[in-house]
Amino acid sequence: MTASRPTRRQILQTGLGAAGALALPPQARATDDKILIGYWPIASGLPLYVALEKGFFKEAGLNVEGAKFASAQQVAEAMIAGRIHGSANGTASAVLALAEITSPGLFKIICSNPSNHKLVLDQFLVAKDSPIKAISELKGRRVASGPGIQNVTLARIILEKNGIASPQVTELPVGQHVAALAAGQVDAVYTLEPTGTAGRLKGLTRVLENGVISKYVLGEADAPWFGGSASLTTSFLKERPADAKKYIAAYARAVEHVRRNPEESRRHLDGFTAIEESLVKEVPLSGFTLYNEFKPADIAQFQKFFDVFLERRIFSRRVDVASLLYAG
Repeated sequence: MTASRPTRRQILQTGLGAAGALALPPQARATDDKILIGYWPIASGLPLYVALEKGFFKEAGLNVEGAKFASAQQVAEAMIAGRIHGSANGTASAVLALAEITSPGLFKIICSNPSNHKLVLDQFLVAKDSPIKAISELKGRRVASGPGIQNVTLARIILEKNGIASPQVTELPVGQHVAALAAGQVDAVYTLEPTGTAGRLKGLTRVLENGVISKYVLGEADAPWFGGSASLTTSFLKERPADAKKYIAAYARAVEHVRRNPEESRRHLDGFTAIEESLVKEVPLSGFTLYNEFKPADIAQFQKFFDVFLERRIFSRRVDVASLLYAG
């Protein structure tokens, strides 16, 4: 990999800063033939989990390893530093866009995961016995979100859309959301599946509202929110084109497997996310759109999402979604 390590100033300016984020997990060690893919342990990373555990990459002659990170920012930073070769679905699309602003031409999107109130991924949760019945009741309450600029920004927008001025949101690792609600440390969390399912099945939390991004940020409950994306770095695409094509084909095979076999596919969430195998059948799944399946309306909704971050001055320039899609 030839990408240069970003300066701390660059990372902080783009909202990607996290101490020590460029260090890979101890189980992930680069070799000449290994393909390292970063993932954040949420339900929408399922295609990677399936491809790894069902041997789709091995059957394609590839040595692929998943590298687990505590946040999407860490995945993006590792891509910038050239320490991994791409991201799994579930890696925050806006964080990838920030990485693109920092390092133009960094990656191409091979698949994204749309969600809404039907294809559930994003949600607000409260404790099971909480008296709170609506997001509008969170004024003056302690609200947390997953780590990173995308999660915090979206949580604030949702709160604002519900009449709460200048909302304060605390970053908290998703693995701590259920426990924090149960212990009364926070009153509500903006989070991603399988957190809501895990909390509900344990009798600790309940969903306040699902599909909040489509409804409050995009303005349509049915609108596809392309909140996470699988990608490959352009350096990998250029330096190992044959392996890249094999990887994309195997990843697409995993996407199709998830579509055709959602119940069987769910069991692969165990070991990659915080939910146990005995509970995975309850987890709702987001959709998956491969690079060659995007319609103009999809790209328009994806661009609308990115433009929100430009309006909020989190993006220093407009990021064109169409130019980020892998062209084959």
